[in-house]
Amino acid sequence: MELGLIQKQTTKLVMTTQLHQAISILQYSTAELMEYVKEQALENPLIELQTSSWEGGVRSSKRVYDGETKKDPLEYAESRKTLQDELHEQARCLKLTPRIESLVHYLIDNVDDAGYLRLNEFEMMSLLHVQKDEIDEAVRHVQLLDPIGIGARSLSECLYLQLNESNSLNELARVLVQENLKALAEKKFRDLAKEYSVSTVEIQRAADLIATLDPRPGSKWAVERPSYVVPDVMIVEKNGTFTITLLDDELPAMKVSNDYKSFKTIEAAEYLKDKYQQVNWLLKSIEQRKQTLRSIMKVFIMHQQRFLKYGVADLAPLTLKEVALEANVHESTVSRAIKSKYVQTPHGLFALKDLFTSRLSSDSLEGTSSSSVKLFIKELVENESKLKPLSDQKIVEALHIQKGVEVSRRTIAKYRDELKIVSSSKRKRFV
Repeated sequence: MELGLIQKQTTKLVMTTQLHQAISILQYSTAELMEYVKEQALENPLIELQTSSWEGGVRSSKRVYDGETKKDPLEYAESRKTLQDELHEQARCLKLTPRIESLVHYLIDNVDDAGYLRLNEFEMMSLLHVQKDEIDEAVRHVQLLDPIGIGARSLSECLYLQLNESNSLNELARVLVQENLKALAEKKFRDLAKEYSVSTVEIQRAADLIATLDPRPGSKWAVERPSYVVPDVMIVEKNGTFTITLLDDELPAMKVSNDYKSFKTIEAAEYLKDKYQQVNWLLKSIEQRKQTLRSIMKVFIMHQQRFLKYGVADLAPLTLKEVALEANVHESTVSRAIKSKYVQTPHGLFALKDLFTSRLSSDSLEGTSSSSVKLFIKELVENESKLKPLSDQKIVEALHIQKGVEVSRRTIAKYRDELKIVSSSKRKRFV
């Protein structure tokens, strides 16, 4: 062995900051890109945002109605009455001893958003220096409040409280929620019928009654801001031709600010040079995102004329690899470009990733897309006899006979799970 200096030439891909930024921007939805641009504007003094809907780099929360500026109506949701407010008001009308009254209000403050009590009785006894019978009495008073089922310690107790208040005399339903709720949820009706010496029809009727109850009686008071899906691309038909619109017009127009030209020091000049390069890279990355997305959607429109005219049932198979070849980009670029993005079509709003589907073997030359097969499965299940639901094998046979499509039973099970459709044994009804 000996020491020596050896020159070696290698090729290595280095992920620069600019490349990482370009990849991230490509993956952003329009809403995410808006937030990113705002963040960059706060960090880079050379970025100047130009749009009337933006004030100082932040979108205004005010809207104009009939010429008058008003607060966003969604903001009023935050001031509505809470579940605890409602329960405290009801509890004040009860005639209770001061000690039990204070316990009732303490319990109300510990009711969760679903309406359940999640307290450890032993910890409560130690912390508040109360007896178990006092806690039991306070819980009983809480459970008498509206909505029915409030203050339960478990799902079983919640359902039982509601059954006790209903006009139904179905004692079997009460027994089932207390003793065999899990087996009931798994639809083991035959086993339950045998255990309780009743018919499967009686078990089915009890299950139907239980299904009408509310497992989360406090949820209607939960204050949640609604979430909206905003399309990133819109496809519209005009004179028989489908055109693409990228819905990034709301992105604030950017320009390089002229306010910093007077700085003459070397340090300032270096700083501004770096920030200027950042602005250019940001603008270039956003423009590249537009071009890539537009190229992909042009390929999509060219192959999906029947889908755009008639709907999902006519969605043709189109893989990411095929799109990448025609759009002259890498497959991974297509995957990143359609991530977390939605498209508005003449037949509704779709996640872009759901419209690029695999090709299944079919009697037709074009093949069949996985999305159209899922739609067929959904329609079959919706129209099946619930007394005799279709097994996965029956769906395989129906696809072959009606659509000329060959798929395995395992594929049907996979698609059914993706559609959140339970197995035939769990869809079966006895009455």
